[in-house]
Amino acid sequence: MAADDYCADSENGDHVDDPSEDALFELVSDLNGTDNTFIVIQPDEDDPAWFASVAVLETGGYEIVRRDTSRREHDVTVETSIDQIAGDLTKWLAARAT
Repeated sequence: MAADDYCADSENGDHVDDPSEDALFELVSDLNGTDNTFIVIQPDEDDPAWFASVAVLETGGYEIVRRDTSRREHDVTVETSIDQIAGDLTKWLAARAT
């Protein structure tokens, strides 16, 4: 599945089509521990084959989940740098196009 038509949705209702690295940075920056605790990025289709999510951890930092069933990938990491998260997600999303 190519990553040409995907979107990012946050718990508080923010929606971004084909988010850039800057848009991902902003979405993650807006996360908090009360009413906007996660974002999900996935193809804009029924039953998507892959997704990525970022969630706020109570202990600080963020949990990043990347799953692609077509490639048998499932990775869970913890990161504190929003720059690193946005950059890594941008690269991962670009790889969905290959």
